[in-house]
Amino acid sequence: MCGIAGFYGFKDDDLIKRISKELAHRGPDGEGYFFDGTTTTLLNRRLAIIDREKGDQPIYNEDQSLVVVFNGEIYNFRQLKIELKKHIFKTNSDTEVIVHAYEEWGENCFDKFNGMFTIALYDKKKKKLILARDHFGIKPLYYSILNSKNLIFSSEIKPLLNSNLIGRKANEKTIYRYLRYRVHDDTDETFFNNIKRLMPGELLIVEKKEIKTKYFSRLEEELLGLREKKFEREDIDTFKNKLTDAIKLRLISEVPVGTSFSGGLDSSTVVSVIHELLKKKDKEAASVGKVQNTFSAVFPNLPNNEEKYVDELIKDKHEIRCHKVYPTPEIFFEEIENFIRTQEEPTISTGPYAQYKVMEEAKKYVTVLLDGQGSDEMMAGYLPYYFVYLKELRKKGKYLAHFKEVLFSLDIILKFIQLKFSGKNSVNVSKVLNHDFIHKFKVEALITTNDDLKKRLVEDIFHNSLPSLLRYEDKNSMKYSLEGRVPFLDFNLLRFIFSLSNEAIIKNGWNKYILRKAVKKLLPRSIVKRRNKIGFTTPEVEWFLRMKNKIYGYFLSESFAKRSYFNQQEVLKSFQEFIEGKNEDTMLFWRLLNLELWLRLFIDKEDTFKEKEKKVSPNIKVGNKQYIRYLIKTDVFEKGDDSATKVSVYVRDWVQELSLKNWFVVVSEKVIAISQGRSYFLWEINPGFFAKSLSRFVKKTPYGIGLGSPWTMQLAIQEVGLSKILLATFLSALTKPIGIKGVFYHVAGREVASIDGPTEYSLYPSNVSAKLGPKNPQEVAKKIDEEIRLKLKNPKGFVGVVIIDANDLGRDVLANTTDFKNKTIEEIFRDNPMGQGREQTPITIVTS
Repeated sequence: MCGIAGFYGFKDDDLIKRISKELAHRGPDGEGYFFDGTTTTLLNRRLAIIDREKGDQPIYNEDQSLVVVFNGEIYNFRQLKIELKKHIFKTNSDTEVIVHAYEEWGENCFDKFNGMFTIALYDKKKKKLILARDHFGIKPLYYSILNSKNLIFSSEIKPLLNSNLIGRKANEKTIYRYLRYRVHDDTDETFFNNIKRLMPGELLIVEKKEIKTKYFSRLEEELLGLREKKFEREDIDTFKNKLTDAIKLRLISEVPVGTSFSGGLDSSTVVSVIHELLKKKDKEAASVGKVQNTFSAVFPNLPNNEEKYVDELIKDKHEIRCHKVYPTPEIFFEEIENFIRTQEEPTISTGPYAQYKVMEEAKKYVTVLLDGQGSDEMMAGYLPYYFVYLKELRKKGKYLAHFKEVLFSLDIILKFIQLKFSGKNSVNVSKVLNHDFIHKFKVEALITTNDDLKKRLVEDIFHNSLPSLLRYEDKNSMKYSLEGRVPFLDFNLLRFIFSLSNEAIIKNGWNKYILRKAVKKLLPRSIVKRRNKIGFTTPEVEWFLRMKNKIYGYFLSESFAKRSYFNQQEVLKSFQEFIEGKNEDTMLFWRLLNLELWLRLFIDKEDTFKEKEKKVSPNIKVGNKQYIRYLIKTDVFEKGDDSATKVSVYVRDWVQELSLKNWFVVVSEKVIAISQGRSYFLWEINPGFFAKSLSRFVKKTPYGIGLGSPWTMQLAIQEVGLSKILLATFLSALTKPIGIKGVFYHVAGREVASIDGPTEYSLYPSNVSAKLGPKNPQEVAKKIDEEIRLKLKNPKGFVGVVIIDANDLGRDVLANTTDFKNKTIEEIFRDNPMGQGREQTPITIVTS
């Protein structure tokens, strides 16, 4: 396993070295370069697995006319070496087989490689560069064509973006298909304009300044063209032998090998076959060691927890040491930035994060990790495949077989119906998307086969389902310099399955029928007879409910509101309904959230999407006078707090450390309003028709300021009455065109001007709340003034208390017990030092 990169048509030594550093995690064991001096540069970052001493890349043929860099494994390299016995081999690596195989068979060689690979091969004599990707697309390769003639490529996207040769622009068609149809990685288009992926079984060839692509593999067509034989009992043993051979091939390694173990049928099969090989002391399992290390993500007391299956399989098996990780939503949101950066493109769900944590743990013990990826798409592991098969039987007039399968599948069908009529409505995706965005891509569609089982499986293996899962695994594993291997994705095994009739795949209401029969003596009955498919997922519903405030904050953010992809109000409404238990469309909410955060990281060019700390000087000059402001950090204020007591205690603790003259205390109006119970969760506010309508005409401002949301507009209507708001709106509409501003708030009143919406980076509950202004602020200020004097026993130099409504757009003193003029105080706070974001410093001591 490695990282490769390079370019054709130009020379840039500094750039290739920068790329090497960016790919170091994919190959920490070494780096190698090839430069031809003019047109071609190749790079390899090596994770040494096979022939660790002599397998460094690039590798050349006998006369050094061919050079190759390579990422992945050619599992059948030993057999190929026998066929290439006329050639001189200098190493025992699988990489060297590539150059000799190309010499022998030309471009046809790639179809002979049973493995996972991306290859960059350069023919010096012909000045010809060939890029190749394996049959299934297990290993990734991205490229960009520059000026129609030059090429840059890499195992990851970040080096291409950071080359500064490609503009950072989102591919809106890919975004639309991702949001609308829940698909990605199904074509050569990525989420980035001008960056493409090489497809499974595809070649990219650069020769004589011409760049073209073509397929070396016709595996898709071959599978659908295989002549089927009737599934019979002896086929089960043949399948088991072929699967065992595939697993043994993927155990070839000079570094420790472990297994990713979810507790499902597929990963349990891999674990159990390896366990049997260890018991037999099979030499092919030597890389595992005396004890097999397995790695599982578990979620105690939650619906997605598969720990009982994990524990049942390893019970009394001393040759298995199971390592468990316990992902939580809190840790996930702490690590979400790194996770999104690692994946480089959005994911369908939060499920890949469970795998991300498994990889992190596995790195402590092994360098190679096997898992059960691919079996679901090969042998109909998902619920919809049952219905595809039933339609196929009916289409072919096999009514007796159809009736039999319906009878045996009744529990599945009834469960599907139960889910359909559970009372939880599905969110209409088109409602949460921007109407213009939908119209722009109205011709896009996702067409899948629904009445031909094997055709549907082929679509999902090579396009709709598996490619994205393989991308998740590659990015997660390489983040931690691990090599992930997928033994089910062996083309010999796949060809055998597709050579059998459909009864090998679904029979008597059981999917993966041949697999279940093959391993029934290896696995506990509870695993062989499992109906529920979970795999590496997270308990997303429970996680999102626990983190609803954080998610709400992102959906309420200014950047989310400005995106041309989303209908923010409908997103917030749908998410509120999720909180109320009316839907469970967490995968949709994740896509919306993932896309927003991905855009911030990769397109907006933010180094991070966390809040940037605002630097505020403690000193400020107003007129000819200098003032010092001491910002006091506090705990969160809550409903029912005695604000006078709370503020006075913070002030007392601060001034004891200071020697002050002529000082006063300034308090944010927000904490007063919260203490008075005048802050409301968004889901407690039910915006009416007028609130929704009027808010659309209000300019959206940062940090929830003003009435640009239906929630704050509804509070305004409740506070001063609909008639007053309508009058203010009418007069504002008349006067604004002639240059008279501020009429709306002058008519509606100060109470309305003090209303604030939720702020993305605020602490809970401010990030999911809308607030009215404080009630009777002057009386509150007097009470705080009295408490301070009481607690500090008539403090020297203390002149009073101010309550201020300050934000990044303006300041307004609501109450003042000092001798300072309101305008002076507003000038002292012109830079909003208490902040509009987290607001952890709602109290300020000012002295001159």
